[in-house]
Amino acid sequence: MQVVSISSLKGGVGKTSVTLGLASAALTAGVPTLVIDLDPHADASTGLAVRADGQQDIGHMLKNARKAALAANVLPSGWIKNATSDGGAAPVLDVAIGSAFAGVYDRPDLGRRDLRRLHTLLNNSTNSTPRSTRTYRLVLIDCPPSLNGLTRMAWTASNRVMLVAEPALFSVAGTQRTLRALELFRAEFAPGLSAAGIVANRVRSGSTEHSYRLAELKTMFGPLLLSPTIPEQANWQQIQGAAHPIHQWPGESAKNASELFDQLLSGLLAKGSVRNRIHR
Repeated sequence: MQVVSISSLKGGVGKTSVTLGLASAALTAGVPTLVIDLDPHADASTGLAVRADGQQDIGHMLKNARKAALAANVLPSGWIKNATSDGGAAPVLDVAIGSAFAGVYDRPDLGRRDLRRLHTLLNNSTNSTPRSTRTYRLVLIDCPPSLNGLTRMAWTASNRVMLVAEPALFSVAGTQRTLRALELFRAEFAPGLSAAGIVANRVRSGSTEHSYRLAELKTMFGPLLLSPTIPEQANWQQIQGAAHPIHQWPGESAKNASELFDQLLSGLLAKGSVRNRIHR
C-alpha cells in the first residue's frame, strides 16, 4: 500500500485538485483508497462530499492519536453512491475529514513526538483487530501549502511525496524549495521517504510562458517531472463545486482529464512496494 503526501510549498497550484483527481481515478479503477484531509481549509472534504455526523475530524483524532479509532471515524465519500467497481466488489473511497482544529499543529516548532501523531494514528489502526477489516491500497494525504507542522507530520507518516507545480516562475522556485526541504527532512527524520515525482498542473498548451517553464522544469528535475502533465480545466471549479468526481462528469474535456489522472495513478501504484493495513 502507498501512503502518499500531495504537497507544495507554493499555494494556489491546484494541490487539492490533483488529490481529488487521483481519488477519482482510484475510485473508478476499484483501488480501495483513504483520503486524509490535513489542510485546515478542508477543501478536499468538501470536494469529496462528506460531512461529519458525530465522527471526529482529523484534528481531534491527532490530538488523541494513541487512542483515536481512525477506522470508526472515516466516512465514505459521497461519490460512492454513483460509482461502480471492477469485479463487482463494493467501491471504497473513505475520507478522514479535515477541520480548522488541525491548525493547532500547523506551526514550525513541533517536536519529534508530535511529528509522529499521524503515523501513530495510522499504525494503531493497522494493528487493531476488529471483527471486520478493510484494506486500503492507497492513502492520499492532502497537505497545507507550507512546511509547518502538518506537512512534516504527513511526511513522517508517508512513504512517498508527490509534488504539484504550475509552469510559472514562482511555482518552479517553490518546487525547488520543496525538494530541498524534502531532502533535509528525509535525512533527519524519515530515511525511507522518497519523492513520487512532480505533477505539472494547470498547463496551458498555447502559452509561450508555460512552454518555457515546462522546459525549465524538465531541465531542473529530469525524470522527477511526471508524464502526463495536467492541462488547465475550464470547468474544474464547477466540478469541484458540485462535489463530483471528474470521471463521472460529462463532456470531452473531463474525459480527457480523467484519462490523464488514470495514467498518473497507474504510475504511482506501479512504483509502490510498501504494504500496510487499516482495519475498519
